[in-house]
Amino acid sequence: MRDFKKFEVWQLSHQLTLKIYNSTKSFPKEEIFGLTSQIRRSFASIGYNISEGSGRNSDKEFAHFINIALGSSNEAENQLILSKDLNYINEIDYENLSEELIILKKKLVTLWNKLNGK
Repeated sequence: MRDFKKFEVWQLSHQLTLKIYNSTKSFPKEEIFGLTSQIRRSFASIGYNISEGSGRNSDKEFAHFINIALGSSNEAENQLILSKDLNYINEIDYENLSEELIILKKKLVTLWNKLNGK
């Protein structure tokens, strides 16, 4: 069985999720059940899928969950853009979070390729 905490992609996703939780504390109260909740769930979902997939019995199954994590990362990126465009996140925070998310996405693709023998 694989220890998900040892995967760099999980470590990066966890740190990024913590940053999103912190960044969304200042979102408008009317967004608590809307964008605030959704962006937090999207970022957290990346790590959830990495950890779930790491507990599977085969590389093929693990790769499936990495693929789902990639989908969550795209959803998170869209919500990050929306947060910036609504002026809920300032430009500097947006750039930093976006840059970290892009790095994470690239590492997820690399892991997916490795699990699929590419």
